[in-house]
Amino acid sequence: MSRNTENAEADDLTYVEVTHNIRVAVAPAFLEDQSEPEEGRYIWSYRVQIENRRAETVQLVARYWRITDAHGRVREVRGPGVVGEQPSIGPGKMFEYTSGAPLETPSGVMTGTYRMRANTGESFEVSIPPFALDSPYDLRQVH
Repeated sequence: MSRNTENAEADDLTYVEVTHNIRVAVAPAFLEDQSEPEEGRYIWSYRVQIENRRAETVQLVARYWRITDAHGRVREVRGPGVVGEQPSIGPGKMFEYTSGAPLETPSGVMTGTYRMRANTGESFEVSIPPFALDSPYDLRQVH
């Protein structure tokens, strides 16, 4: 799911980072109904809002994700655009999409970058803030 918006609210997006005047906000959610803890399958969705605070239009051309599970295993994902799109985002505009990630452990962390291209031809990386993938199955004992 994706959409281009002007002034979408981002109050419930808990992880935020601004790079090169591009604001990236992320809200992860554990999907209990799609997870199978007894099978070592834990599923999250994450909603991302990308706000262009620059004076020119930018296009999201590629993504890089680094997904680390609770055992420290790392999976890297690279590809063109997001959710099958390479959106252009005008000055003051926002692009929003929702995607998902599976893990074999009840918790983990995701972070990454977007490769952006300005209509001036400039190409640059935008940071995706690290965000926690926590489920109710991640039982931690404090001594």
